[in-house]
Amino acid sequence: MDLHFVGSSVLQFCVAMVATICFSLAFQVPRRHFVACGIAGAVGWVVYFIGTAAGLSVPAATLVAALPLTGVSRFFAITRRAPVTLFLLCGIFPLVPGAGIYYTAYYLLNNEQLLFASKGVETLKTAVALAMGIAIVCSIPLPRKISRKQYRGPKMN
Repeated sequence: MDLHFVGSSVLQFCVAMVATICFSLAFQVPRRHFVACGIAGAVGWVVYFIGTAAGLSVPAATLVAALPLTGVSRFFAITRRAPVTLFLLCGIFPLVPGAGIYYTAYYLLNNEQLLFASKGVETLKTAVALAMGIAIVCSIPLPRKISRKQYRGPKMN
């Protein structure tokens, strides 16, 4: 592995962590969870970064990145006794296709149908990949040793 790539990955991890912590601040996450939210977002972003560097398409890299991101979010939910959504919503911040949504709307307003359709389809694929990655990991049952009191996820009545 190239030393420049490793250094770049470490820098990407740090920047994604800070960005996710800043989003957590805006999202009014309790201070004791800032670092865990930052780690969740940084893990997802670095996996995405490595995936795109390896030649994966943006939607494929997003799907691959959503898997460990959701796993880390579930881990922090259990160990820190907090709702999984606290870590997951903040952690997906770096992966949300905000620029794709912006450019889709931009091309629509500028009446550039081909660019609008192209960017819109890519953005939709990315959003669906993110949702699928989250759904795949959340559909994996928790181990029996983890009681309902330890995991404060969605209530099942």
